Amino acid sequence: MAGELQGIVTSDKRDKTITVTIASRETHPLYRKQYTKTRKYTAHDENNEAGVGDKVEIVACRPYSKTVNYKLVKVLEKSHEAVELKDEVLGEKAAEGEEK
Repeated sequence: MAGELQGIVTSDKRDKTITVTIASRETHPLYRKQYTKTRKYTAHDENNEAGVGDKVEIVACRPYSKTVNYKLVKVLEKSHEAVELKDEVLGEKAAEGEEK
């Protein structure tokens, strides 16, 4: 399928919309120096299933709005940071419950 891209979710604050950052290494044609080029895409996430740090696959589609021209196909890899943060918060709440 044309227009498939893989990247990392950098923002999921908007309802049903995620921001995906895609980084690629390129070489300058004259100086042969490698540099990183990053691009940001906004994608439609119907079920709000992707979180910050997740590796996702998006595909070009019809425009959902002025800036949203991609949609989420699937979450390739869930972020481990979100799980760790959730465990820390739950651990703190459990410790407070034991003190009372």
